[in-house]
Amino acid sequence: MEVRIGIQHVSREIVIETDAKPEEIEQAVASALQGAQALLSLEDRRGKKIVVPVTSIGYVEIGSDTKKAVGFAAAVA
Repeated sequence: MEVRIGIQHVSREIVIETDAKPEEIEQAVASALQGAQALLSLEDRRGKKIVVPVTSIGYVEIGSDTKKAVGFAAAVA
């Protein structure tokens, strides 16, 4: 699962690859934004923790785990 976090006043976004389900990520973001926590903490596939101050979050995009196909199509004569 790919998660992109946009930070206010920063042009680059944080991209995290995680094994968590989309519902789990959404719940963590929602509880952090409701004021239950001052920090949003997510863990990536390698076990690293990513911690973002809730007041700095601009957006959170929860994407799928599908990879884009790269290659060449067969030519039609």
